[in-house]
Amino acid sequence: MVLVVGPSGSGKDTLIGLARDQLKADAHFVFPRRVITRIAQIDAEDHDTMDLADFERAEAAGQFALSWGAHGLRYGIRKSCLAGIARGETAIVNVSRAVISMAEAGFDQVTVLSIVCDPALLARRIAGRGRETADEIEARLRREVPLSVSNAKLVEIRNETTMQDALEPFLAAIRESAVLSEAGHSQRA
Repeated sequence: MVLVVGPSGSGKDTLIGLARDQLKADAHFVFPRRVITRIAQIDAEDHDTMDLADFERAEAAGQFALSWGAHGLRYGIRKSCLAGIARGETAIVNVSRAVISMAEAGFDQVTVLSIVCDPALLARRIAGRGRETADEIEARLRREVPLSVSNAKLVEIRNETTMQDALEPFLAAIRESAVLSEAGHSQRA
């Protein structure tokens, strides 16, 4: 399990999309879609939309391996999308830092890729999306969930220049996580 975390505007979705393109020929890497209580938008992340009532029913029924709330929305990763981890797949998912401990408790091998960026650059990137007011952008930048890991491997990736500069260490960390996962999977088998 590879958890991608970082503030809005840090480039998480872009890096995940680029990694998906680079790794699409290798079936060991999977990129589960998040379920979000937001209508899909052309310029936003590709996700499955669910209204709040249906989300809450799915959550109560135990359909999500990970779920959280942020920015007035609910987010989840379906258990069914992560079933291949038991067979040695490496799942790469964009999550909130708030669910790291939940993932550590539920999965044997967890790597956290923390995407970091200068706050002024984050503000420009968020403003460039054109979806939020200046006050909403400021609120996003103030919302700081502490990053804490217990037994997960933590890798910090700076994304302040080009996407290619960030993509290389991002892919290296994903591949290293897969190697660690395969070694652990072989030992358990």
